[in-house]
Amino acid sequence: MFVDESKRRGYLLAAVAVPVGDLHAVRKVLRDLVLPGQRRLHMKDESDPRRRAIASAIVGCGVRAIVYDAARRHRTDRDRREACLRLLVDDAAARGDHALVLEQDDTLVASDRRILYHAARYAGCAETLRYDHRRAGAELLLALPDAVAWCWARGGDWRRRIGPAINGVRQV
Repeated sequence: MFVDESKRRGYLLAAVAVPVGDLHAVRKVLRDLVLPGQRRLHMKDESDPRRRAIASAIVGCGVRAIVYDAARRHRTDRDRREACLRLLVDDAAARGDHALVLEQDDTLVASDRRILYHAARYAGCAETLRYDHRRAGAELLLALPDAVAWCWARGGDWRRRIGPAINGVRQV
């Protein structure tokens, strides 16, 4: 699962599952979308026609995403993130997922590790679930949750476009 957040209109976390056998093919699709001079895909920096192309490519890859929507139900963004991460780990344990890759925000890494450690212990998957933080420029597949979160948070036509890739929305 590849994980990123959006703070537009509340707080949400997008987690995108890519089957191990599809990692290479999905990376190639995303790599082909990176323009000369770009280091990575990032929806906030793209034009609307490029955003549409990226959303269509993601839907075409057949990946599945879950959106964890904390809205403004918790006191702070850190509390919202913690609630989303805890539910994400519970869901990952129930599905038998083996890896979470989160977009790295240096201000959150220590807190995330503490939350993930305790959540994995509580969910009974501490021995089977690996989690890691990576920079989006180093892991192309982090463009997936970035795009899903961006489209979902924007709503309207953007949500409709990314909708076929959404496997569920969890209110946190």
